[in-house]
Amino acid sequence: MRDLGLTDKRVVVTGAAGGLGRAFALAFADAGARVTSADLDLAGAEETTRLIEGAGGTGWAAQADVSSTESCRALAAEASARMGGLDVLVNNAAVYAGLERRPFEEIDEAVWDKVMAVNVKGVWQSTRAMAPLLKDAGGGAVVNVASATVFSGSPQWMHYVASKGAVIAMTRSMARELGDHEIRVNVLAPGFTLTEASLDLIEDARSYGVARGALKRAAEVEDIVGGALYLASPLALYVSGQTLVVDGGRQFI
Repeated sequence: MRDLGLTDKRVVVTGAAGGLGRAFALAFADAGARVTSADLDLAGAEETTRLIEGAGGTGWAAQADVSSTESCRALAAEASARMGGLDVLVNNAAVYAGLERRPFEEIDEAVWDKVMAVNVKGVWQSTRAMAPLLKDAGGGAVVNVASATVFSGSPQWMHYVASKGAVIAMTRSMARELGDHEIRVNVLAPGFTLTEASLDLIEDARSYGVARGALKRAAEVEDIVGGALYLASPLALYVSGQTLVVDGGRQFI
């Protein structure tokens, strides 16, 4: 991979046990960064780290529940101890796999609360815990992963759509509050992407929504990771509070 200015940068990726989170962790490691892969699923995070190390990169695995204050603080302490600080935080952890599509009147309240606890509160909690490390580093980048469903208003998916809309709103506030410390905060909003969770969730996933896009194919994880690398890199040094939609041109068709 070309030099993106990420060599030896210290990166934490949450939700890194599989899917896009694993792809983000692998991509940052391939770009020369040192990566802590964090997930509630420790075995999955450890597998991500094995893949990083097998490709010649440097990584560590950590167990973290982003909805927990104590767990996020512990993750920050662990990242600091292992990597000596932090330069980039990728808030990818989210409740997605296993969600059932339901009319909004039929969404179970407990499911709604779980989605909000992880997808919304988790972004706040992890960023709050990591912010002191980014400040100590003299600046850095936070990439919050939302979803293009915020703009399409995917039906029967309101808990997920609402949670990702909140991530975009929070990002704008975070960018304003952290800008004085040279910490850039942006959103990456992927469209429907072929991951194990997506393939389980959507019937005929490979053709799902393809006709609506400018690019007539389904997105693979490799199509999405470049956006995160860009937002975290020196190429985006004057970009903050923005939302980068990577969906093959579906939203303007």
